[in-house]
Amino acid sequence: MSLHVRPLTLKEANALVGSWHRHHRPVVGHRFSIGVFDEGGAPHGAAIVGRPVARAVDQSAVAEVTRLVTDGHKNACSMLYAAAARAASAMGFERIQTYTLASEPGTSLRASGWVLDGTTRGRSWSCESRPRVDTHPTEDKQRWVRVLNPGWQASDSDSREAA
Repeated sequence: MSLHVRPLTLKEANALVGSWHRHHRPVVGHRFSIGVFDEGGAPHGAAIVGRPVARAVDQSAVAEVTRLVTDGHKNACSMLYAAAARAASAMGFERIQTYTLASEPGTSLRASGWVLDGTTRGRSWSCESRPRVDTHPTEDKQRWVRVLNPGWQASDSDSREAA
């Protein structure tokens, strides 16, 4: 059975996240969302791409896959990661990134051309001034990236338009 990619609304993508994601809830916002469907129109996965969660990352040059879910259909994950990268590249982003738990192997990411960029220390969002209950795993995370349009700068496109 072959799969096909199509755009999703945030509401559609979040419905799949709410049903299938092992440890995260739906998101509040996105830049775009995509899904994979079989010939009969049944969904088999979704990816939500938004702004980078880390404040230090350039919001204008980097897109981040903030949620990705599938029902386990073969190749659905790698198809979604590849499609998200193609869409972000077409939109002019320099790089796309995502984070996985350190206990996850990243096989689908490697299969779709992403590379392991580093590890970040797992932590809680809870602090003394704003206590919270952790509803997600706090283990270390792996950052995966795919370079899309190297060297792109917002000022470069502005200067080309002026010329």
